[in-house]
Amino acid sequence: MKTVIKALVFTLAFVFSHSGNAQKFADLDPSPMDAATFPSNYKIADKAIKVIYSRPQLKGRDVAKLAPNYEVWRTGANEATEITFYKPIMFGGVKVKPGTYTLFTIPNDKEWTVILSSDINVWGAYTYKQDNDVARIKVPVTQSKDILEAFSITFEESKSGADMYMGWGTLRVKVPFTL
Repeated sequence: MKTVIKALVFTLAFVFSHSGNAQKFADLDPSPMDAATFPSNYKIADKAIKVIYSRPQLKGRDVAKLAPNYEVWRTGANEATEITFYKPIMFGGVKVKPGTYTLFTIPNDKEWTVILSSDINVWGAYTYKQDNDVARIKVPVTQSKDILEAFSITFEESKSGADMYMGWGTLRVKVPFTL
């Protein structure tokens, strides 16, 4: 009888102590993290560029309110977007070494300034310092008939390397990289 009671007590203690330590997982982030690579084909393991970013959504709001003109923007949501180069690249006439950089932008109606910063592991653009810019270029803004609800980044091969496209709402921005 003592053995049965001991087994029952042990079982109850195990059940209650195990459920007391159960993990609580967060709900899906409203601006989920995503990645874009070049080359984009998943069958190609030898990547040249990878971008990790969060995808804010319009939800009836205007892009200009979420990424205001003439203000440094984190190029997404949550943590600032990070871009990793696995090979040396040319960006706006500047040779950039392989490594990870933060990708900031300064939106404008006609052109965006795209910035590679040596700062990494930063939240938003609150601590942005121009002194830490590695390179920056200005690229034109175009409009599309298609509307992208979520901010998106993709790559396409170009004659000189790769073009990174950023889109949100009807805005489109092409950022060239020479490989």
